[in-house]
Amino acid sequence: MNLYDVVRRPVITEKSTALSEEGRYTFEVAAGVSKARVKEAVESVFGVSVRQVNVMSIHGKRKRFGGKLKAKPSWRKAIVTLTKGEKIELFGGG
Repeated sequence: MNLYDVVRRPVITEKSTALSEEGRYTFEVAAGVSKARVKEAVESVFGVSVRQVNVMSIHGKRKRFGGKLKAKPSWRKAIVTLTKGEKIELFGGG
């Protein structure tokens, strides 16, 4: 698997935005990847040094669409802590 396939997209929520001010960034990652692989991918893609990686599986929720009950897909999330002084510019601005 290519390193660019490991980190799929940033997770943009109110909580993840608050964590980014502390140097912790949240990403959706490919299913079944290890912490070491996530660390390697983030370091090479964004050019930063990673101190810690926490990975968790998020189970898909059941939603009702009209009279039908469907399940959203499950996905995997990684919270990456950078070394002090490092930061990732996700959207360009300062």
